[in-house]
Amino acid sequence: MDQLVRVGAFFSASIGDMIHDKGYDLGEGAHAQLFEVTTPLGFSVRTTGGYWALIESKHPKLRGCAREVAQIIAAPDQICQSRLDTTVYLFYGAHERRLLCAVVKCLDGEGFLVTAYPCDKIKEGEPIWPR
Repeated sequence: MDQLVRVGAFFSASIGDMIHDKGYDLGEGAHAQLFEVTTPLGFSVRTTGGYWALIESKHPKLRGCAREVAQIIAAPDQICQSRLDTTVYLFYGAHERRLLCAVVKCLDGEGFLVTAYPCDKIKEGEPIWPR
């Protein structure tokens, strides 16, 4: 079940189509759900194995860290809401002497992982959890 990804004011094709258009060969099982977790904000977040492979290709330090990302979404140290897009949330948690940020978009009560990356500090955004 592919999600539509909103880019600026336009809706692109599905995530699967975007990955294919960029030349990534995800193989069989690319659309199989990798994880679905519930956030402290009360909505669930999911991602597929194929989309996680795309994240790993962009952030090689996250290879094999899908479980850690899911755990940070489920039990983060802090959640910030994007100042530019109120449907985007940044989930932060400690990971290997750094922070790990999982960026999630929530549309109509359903969330999906946009990206994840290691970082050294919490970026701009409105802290919304814990209150």
